[in-house]
Amino acid sequence: MTDKTYRVAIIGLGRMGSTIDDEFPDRSPPYSVAASCQASERLQVVTGADIDPAKRAAFSERWGVDALYEDYVEMIRQEDPDMVAVCTRGHLHAEMATRSAEEGVKLIFCEKAIACSMDEADAILNAVQANGSLFNSGVLRRFNLRYHQARDLIRQGEIGEPKAAVHYASTNLLHGHIHSIDTLSFLLDDPKVESIWGELNTIDHRIPDNRLDDDPYGIFQLTFANGVAATSVPTGNWEFEVLGESGSVRVFDNGNDLQLRKNEVGKTRIAANVPVVPVPEHSATQYCLEDLVLAHEENRPTLGSIEVAHHLTEVCLALAESHRQERRISLPLENRSLYIFHR
Repeated sequence: MTDKTYRVAIIGLGRMGSTIDDEFPDRSPPYSVAASCQASERLQVVTGADIDPAKRAAFSERWGVDALYEDYVEMIRQEDPDMVAVCTRGHLHAEMATRSAEEGVKLIFCEKAIACSMDEADAILNAVQANGSLFNSGVLRRFNLRYHQARDLIRQGEIGEPKAAVHYASTNLLHGHIHSIDTLSFLLDDPKVESIWGELNTIDHRIPDNRLDDDPYGIFQLTFANGVAATSVPTGNWEFEVLGESGSVRVFDNGNDLQLRKNEVGKTRIAANVPVVPVPEHSATQYCLEDLVLAHEENRPTLGSIEVAHHLTEVCLALAESHRQERRISLPLENRSLYIFHR
């Protein structure tokens, strides 16, 4: 194992890039990209870019980084970082991730959702694949050990063959359901989504001009290629449940607890709780960033590869297309220009 330290550049020196940990003073694992790099033995933030000079000054004072730029492309060309973390507002993600790949960056983290349309997502996919970059996005439940524990229990057959999956929370499309759909997919080992029905809380089903300038709340029912049906229930505190032939596993309270229930022998309709081992405290952001490093060193795909991120972005946008057409939509999505603005 090499002990190389990877040089990280952050684009967008605000909340996810630098300051989000201030919002949770009682939480110890680092959450921002800068704090996660500081906690890592493999990552060092060496440069950053932001159009706001006040954010650049605050970032320099907080993290001791002096190589700061207004223009992120100039930063990449001058500093030649190993990794770029795109932490800007949502409508800028696609342009910046695409350009980072085109500029030759080999390790790319991009906050979610990666794009506002499939035209944008297609551009990222093409640029990352053409350059041979590795890619992860900020769907951080995929990098949370509690969800790994749930996935492993499902893999090991503890609940029998999965039959259905449910997400519990009211949330918007590209800022929220990209998380819900990604997590359901991860728990089931990322089978392809074949079709989706969805409804948004917008009155006009037409989606005028094929564009929404606000990220709407919505619900969905989708079908994976392995036959599992997944549904969103618009209430609850970000909980996920997979139900199988002989039991169920449910992650409670936004990842803070897990319940395994198994049918008792001879009592197929009566389930009993089964104790599970607690997971250690950790930083999902640090796991996500270090997964890029390890995937590079081990010559393997990342846990949230560009192909997975692209496909699940397509599922989210197909939800909106289902609302627009008032019918279930099969993938791939034909309407590549449908645009949903998100912050």
